[in-house]
Amino acid sequence: MSSSFEKFNLSKQLNFAIKDLGFVNPTPIQEASFSVILSGKDVVGIAQTGTGKTFAYMLPILEELKFSKQENPRILILIPTRELVLQVVENIKSYTSYMNVRVVGVYGGANINTQRQAVTKGCDIVVATPGRLYDLALNRSLKLNGIKKLVIDEVDVMLDLGFRFQLTNIFELLPDRRQNIMFSATMIDEIDTLINNFFISPEKISIAISGTPLDNIAQQCYQVKNFYTKVNLLEYLLRDKEAFSKVLVFVANKKSADRLFSVLEEEYGGEMGVIHSNKSQNYRIRSIEQFDNGKNRVLVSTDVMARGLDLDKISHVINFDTPTFPENYMHRIGRTGRAEEEGKSILFYTKDEKEYKESIEQLMDFKIQKIPFPTTVEYSKQLTPEERPEEGESKNYNRNEKRVERGDSFHEKKEKNRKTNQGGSYKREIKKKYKKNKTRGDKNFNKRRN
Repeated sequence: MSSSFEKFNLSKQLNFAIKDLGFVNPTPIQEASFSVILSGKDVVGIAQTGTGKTFAYMLPILEELKFSKQENPRILILIPTRELVLQVVENIKSYTSYMNVRVVGVYGGANINTQRQAVTKGCDIVVATPGRLYDLALNRSLKLNGIKKLVIDEVDVMLDLGFRFQLTNIFELLPDRRQNIMFSATMIDEIDTLINNFFISPEKISIAISGTPLDNIAQQCYQVKNFYTKVNLLEYLLRDKEAFSKVLVFVANKKSADRLFSVLEEEYGGEMGVIHSNKSQNYRIRSIEQFDNGKNRVLVSTDVMARGLDLDKISHVINFDTPTFPENYMHRIGRTGRAEEEGKSILFYTKDEKEYKESIEQLMDFKIQKIPFPTTVEYSKQLTPEERPEEGESKNYNRNEKRVERGDSFHEKKEKNRKTNQGGSYKREIKKKYKKNKTRGDKNFNKRRN
C-alpha cells in the first residue's frame, strides 16, 4: 500500500526513513503544517498532545536541509526539559537515518565541557534547553549567527518554568533573518506577547482548541478521602497486572512523589520508578528507559519531568493528585492513547480538589465518568502533614507571648528568674564608669575623668 506521505514529494532518504518507522498516514497537524513551514513563513502550531508535533515541524525542515560542511548550526530547537532534549535528538536521528545530518543535544545537569566539545566539532541541528544554550553562547563555544530556523517546542511549558528571560536573551543573539516556528498544546496570553514581540506575521495552525479531550482516551474518576486512602486505592488497582500493564502516575510535587514511592516500594519496588527534578540526570534517564522498555510497570512522575515524553503503549495514566491548572490534566492524559491507540485515564480527587476537577471538566466541556469507591479498599485515617488540621499541629509560640489560659498549677516566676540578658559584666561596668563604651577615640577623655 502506497504511503499518503508521498503527496509531499519527499526525498528518497526521508521516504526510506518513514517506511522504516512504520508511518503510513500523516496526522492532521503534520499535514496542515508541512507546506506552510516549507514556504518559509513564521508559524504557530497548536495541536493536542500526542498528535506528532515533533515530526510535523521536522519533516519540512529536513526536506529543505541540504548537505553542508558549515561548522555552526543552521537549525536551533529549544526544548523545556532535559528528557525531551534526549527524546527529540533520538527522533531526529531516526528521521535522518539515510541522511548526513549532524545533531547535538545540550542541556543542564550534564558536563558542560563535554557538550562544548561536541558543538565545536560542528553540527547542523542543535536541540537545547534555554539555560545551557545561553551558557554555551556566552562563552562562545556555540555561535548562533548561522541559524536559519528557530523552533520553540512546548513553549507554554517554557514560560511556566520561567524561561521567558532566557528566551528573550537568546532572540537577541540570533540573526534577524530567520524563520520562527512555535509549537504548543495550549495557547496562553504570554505566548501571544512573545509572538507579537518576535514573530513576523505568523500563520497560525490550530488543529484542536485548548482543552479538547482526546476521543480515544476513556476518562474516569474516583472521589477519595485523603492521600493514604489514595495510596490504598492505587495499590488495589495495580494488583490487576494484566489490565494495568504500563502505568504512569502523576503527582503534584517532588515531596508527594517521594512519599508515594516510599509507601509503595515494599510491594512494588522491583517494578516501579520515580522521576522528578531532584533526581540525578542518570537516574531519571534510567527510570524512563526501564519504564519504556517494560522492565518497570509503574512510573511515578511530576508534571515537569513527563511533559511531552513519547512513551509507547501506556495502558493507564493515573492522576494521583488533581492538577491545579486544568491544561496540565490535558498534557498528563495525552501520555496514553498516543498515535490513535486506545488509552485510559483515571483521576483521584479529594474534597479539597473537587474545585480543580470541575475546572478541568469546564475546560474540556466534558463530564468525567465517576466510579463508585471500591468497598474492599480501606479508608485510611492517617494524614500527611499538609492534611492535618491547623489547630492540631504543634505551634512554636513565642516564649514571651502572654498566655490567657492558665492551669491551676500556674505560678508567677520568682524575682531571680525574671532577669533579662543585659550583656557581659565587663560591658556594664565600663558603661557605668564612662557613661559610654570605651573606644580608641576617647582614651584621653577617659584618663581625665579618672
